[in-house]
Amino acid sequence: MKFGISIFPTADAIRPAELAAAAEQRGFDSFWVPEHSHIPVSDVFPGPDAPGMPAMYYKAMDPFAVLASAAQATESILLGTSICLVVQRDPIQLAKEVASVDVLSNGRFQFGVGAGWNAPEIENHGTPFNKRVTVMRERLEAMKKIWTEEKAEYHGKYVDFGPMFAWPKPAQKPYPPIHIAANLPAAMKRVATQGDAWMPIYGTGDADPTQHIRALRAAVAENGGDPSRFEVSVYYCPHDDATLHQMAGAGVDRVIFVLDANPRDQALAELDALAEVANRHR
Repeated sequence: MKFGISIFPTADAIRPAELAAAAEQRGFDSFWVPEHSHIPVSDVFPGPDAPGMPAMYYKAMDPFAVLASAAQATESILLGTSICLVVQRDPIQLAKEVASVDVLSNGRFQFGVGAGWNAPEIENHGTPFNKRVTVMRERLEAMKKIWTEEKAEYHGKYVDFGPMFAWPKPAQKPYPPIHIAANLPAAMKRVATQGDAWMPIYGTGDADPTQHIRALRAAVAENGGDPSRFEVSVYYCPHDDATLHQMAGAGVDRVIFVLDANPRDQALAELDALAEVANRHR
């Protein structure tokens, strides 16, 4: 089983490039960053100094800028979004951002994606909340065409463009692995057909994510994919030995530990402690 590290990159926390390099040195296989473009003000989320949601959600930096900086500070660690809110981004520009980071990292980018949960945030970007799953599907389909075709075009309900040229193409062929964040079993078909991997959040959804792995890999095979190459990466995974033994026994490929958005010394101390845990289970 592989081990990854994630953090909300903020101006108050350790520089993400330094953390990515430190994670690489300690044997972690991957470094992941989430995103929120903004948090609309509401009674539920009145601001970073009020109860309701950690301040790091309000202060997150752009994930592609962060991962581009991490690419220059590292050599081998994989670099991923955990997750990119596809429904809040223009697909033509997003295809270029993904391809650019993949090229700059020499083929190390991992594209974690999701449809999002914060309805006001999503709708501020022009996507109706109840249409976000369909919007994400079309945007992923359109980006795959941009990445793989010299002259790409796509005609859907929410994404529509005629023949176009767009470079760079990703370093990885046909494109970087797409990790779908979604709750199973409701989203089983969507995960199996749209992605190359599944990224469940530990402790959310219908049940323990490990209960769905066998059925998911069967669905991948039924849809013409290779279940042996379909990864499962559990996000926000606890780091106690019992849970990690359960993950490994269930066929989880990777667990991702999430660090608090702390300054350098605190973050590196937490990273050292997590590296000791990972070393016991590799």
